[in-house]
Amino acid sequence: MESHAIAKDIRMSPRKVRLVVDQIRGRSVSEATSVLRFSKKAAAGPVEKTLLSAVANAREKADRDGDSLDVDDLVVSRAFVDPGPSLKRWRAAAMGRATPRRRRTSHITVVVTAKEN
Repeated sequence: MESHAIAKDIRMSPRKVRLVVDQIRGRSVSEATSVLRFSKKAAAGPVEKTLLSAVANAREKADRDGDSLDVDDLVVSRAFVDPGPSLKRWRAAAMGRATPRRRRTSHITVVVTAKEN
């Protein structure tokens, strides 16, 4: 069984979020949650929230199908970050000019799968 969750338009650059997502890919859900909880990176918060949402979706899917699901058997099978829309802003520069600033956003996707015993 596979379940996923997507967090869109997170106000962090994809490059920074990918550093955190790379740490949890392939780990069990409990191990990934503890890694995210004790991470110093700011991106760990939205990634953890997305992971917990994917786990809740898996529980809901199992209940709907009448199956039993043990959360300890779930593994982060895929996790990736795509760039979202950039917010275009301007910043004051020398001699009365303006320079463009691009405030990047991210779409975080986490897919959890049940371990095969």
